[in-house]
Amino acid sequence: MRRFSALIAVPVLACLAIAGCGSSASAPPANANESVTATGTFGKTPAVTIPKAKPGNQLAVKTLIQGSGPVLTKSDAMATNFVLYFWNGTSSSLEANTFTKNPALIGGTMLPGLESALIGKKTGSRVLAVIPPADGYGSAGDSQLGITGSTTLVFVIDMIKEYPDTASASGTQESTGGGGLPTVTAKPGTAPAVTIPSSAPPGTLVTKTLIKGSGPAVAKGDYVIVQYAGYIWRTRQAFGSSWADGSLFGFVVGASPEQVIPGWDTGLAGQSVGSRVLLVLPPKDGYGSAGQSQAGIKGTDTLVFVVDIIDALHQG
Repeated sequence: MRRFSALIAVPVLACLAIAGCGSSASAPPANANESVTATGTFGKTPAVTIPKAKPGNQLAVKTLIQGSGPVLTKSDAMATNFVLYFWNGTSSSLEANTFTKNPALIGGTMLPGLESALIGKKTGSRVLAVIPPADGYGSAGDSQLGITGSTTLVFVIDMIKEYPDTASASGTQESTGGGGLPTVTAKPGTAPAVTIPSSAPPGTLVTKTLIKGSGPAVAKGDYVIVQYAGYIWRTRQAFGSSWADGSLFGFVVGASPEQVIPGWDTGLAGQSVGSRVLLVLPPKDGYGSAGQSQAGIKGTDTLVFVVDIIDALHQG
């Protein structure tokens, strides 16, 4: 689901800029995967050279720029920029480039090849990963992404910033809700507990700052990284949570086309990094009259979200 899904490198390809294609004119090397190279500075689109030869079947990983920041662990998420090439037969094509758009958040369950390439690397590093099908999507590929069972993936990834899976609001407590709104309690670094009252929900969008952060205000175009928990007012049950998924969520505020439901764009804009925000969304600010049947959401359901704003990144 585009609006609330685990945002890791490969599934977001459909949302990213598709641009250009390229391959080198070099002679077929003996070890094609190890012969892939990339040049350029951190934070800028790299120049990638892929030989006009059939790829090998071994994972190849190179640290092109050595960072000095914290080491990425399996429980962390990482804000990244990357380019991704599909390498099929003796040709290759550039399929995604976040350097020209917005960063992407990698975390949770990753492709085996990406996990091998990134876990243990330091923030600030640039990593080249040539991932054969066995370490990517296997022999089945992924038809929705245009990946066949023989597609080798070539990533060049800049590791911008890491976030532990326990990241939470870091500001000053102002409220726990209540007074006709849900009540929210939590210890730092843990998922919030949400109690929804038995009364009818508000008929209009409600935004209430529970914890006030001291960071910059979130603005349109920012790539925002959050923890969230979502509830259905009618059932008083959770239907989605980054805490439960074990991975933070990232999106662009005010993107066109939108990357989140309307109430998020409206309710989170102007909030400070480090804040915890309670959002109560009537259907028109959530999933509309269609609802979201996979999540048990009807077209008449009011939704409750508790969102911790962990960071906001500006591209460029």
